[in-house]
Amino acid sequence: MTIYPTSALRAVALRAQGLHTANGSESAPTRQRIYEAVDGVGCVQIDTLHMVRRSQYLVLWSRLGKYDPADFDALTSPADRRLFEGWQHAATIIPLTEYRYQMVRQRRVRETPATYTQRWIGDPGNAALAEAVLERIRKEGALRTSDFEGDGRARNSWWDWKPAKHALEHLFATGDLAISDRTKFQRLYDLTGRVLPEWVDLTEPSIEERDRFWVEQGAKALGVCSPRHAGDYTWMKVTSSRPRVADLLSAGALLPIQGRLADRTVADLIVHKDNLRLLEQAADGGLPSERTTFLSPFDSLFWANRRDEQFWNFHQSLEAYLPAPKRTYGYFCLPILHHDRFVGRFDPKLVRKTGTLILRSLYLEPGVKSSEELVEDVATAMQDFMAFHDARELVIENSQPAIFGKKLMKAL
Repeated sequence: MTIYPTSALRAVALRAQGLHTANGSESAPTRQRIYEAVDGVGCVQIDTLHMVRRSQYLVLWSRLGKYDPADFDALTSPADRRLFEGWQHAATIIPLTEYRYQMVRQRRVRETPATYTQRWIGDPGNAALAEAVLERIRKEGALRTSDFEGDGRARNSWWDWKPAKHALEHLFATGDLAISDRTKFQRLYDLTGRVLPEWVDLTEPSIEERDRFWVEQGAKALGVCSPRHAGDYTWMKVTSSRPRVADLLSAGALLPIQGRLADRTVADLIVHKDNLRLLEQAADGGLPSERTTFLSPFDSLFWANRRDEQFWNFHQSLEAYLPAPKRTYGYFCLPILHHDRFVGRFDPKLVRKTGTLILRSLYLEPGVKSSEELVEDVATAMQDFMAFHDARELVIENSQPAIFGKKLMKAL
């Protein structure tokens, strides 16, 4: 059996994720191109952290360069609804063509007594509250959590919601409500029937059909991966994903291969049949990765557990939830992808009032040299990153090595 080199594994992984094109090689991203980028990776994770733009916007910038976030928002709004908010890898933005695969989870939430939301709705007072919230939305249209009164108690944590928020999230989880739009990142909840366009397929699949679809999608979006990674893409337990991988291998949709990992060991991997030709091209050196960009810590390239280490000898970490003394790199570090290698990372903070982008720390990976080509390519990506954030000034507070920060500032 052919043993595919590490370079080929990386090339296909980056191509499948849309992270291979040269900077500036595409025209200004249209709304259609934004949709295609989301469809290509399957879904985009939503997160609340916003030291710079929120993660869902960064994921698209990494692939497309500077674009108008209003076009992305429009795709989840009544203006041009082709995407929706659901649960796949986590809370994600997903093409509406895949809405039916959410219905399995919605049914489980409605019918499984052990789920948190069913335990909550089991309280008669909570059930009455949920019905009252639903009735208000029926009569008044889409509403935010802030449109409902609280109980007067101070909230202590993210999940310490006021009662109406619990009701809204219960109704969203069961499929009675959907997210109609967002205003200043606040969800607008409306009746699902009023949110979904008429063309959306509402044929509910079986659990096995849903899992098979998600595993195949994960394998295709990852390009090449280990068998369990295909399920990691949607946070599926390996006990659920393993039989679906076996089904897809038997059907020929997935193919077994061997690849050499970054540590030089040979591993049993899988590739989707649609990506096999790309893998063969990459093995012949015909699939160059030319992009230099920065990735969100929540980027879908990192959803397969430890594949960053296996393919790139790079450990991506999010340290925002660690106490400051325990952080190695910083609060919200963005990995730097240069062609087919991860060469460093930086911890950014955007001061919106002054249009200043601060890099609280900037690191090159061990053994990476601050060559003229690297500096120029990172500078090009940084200029676009700053333009995307309407930043006019860059400040580097700490660079390791120091010479890289100095060269970058000079190039800018």
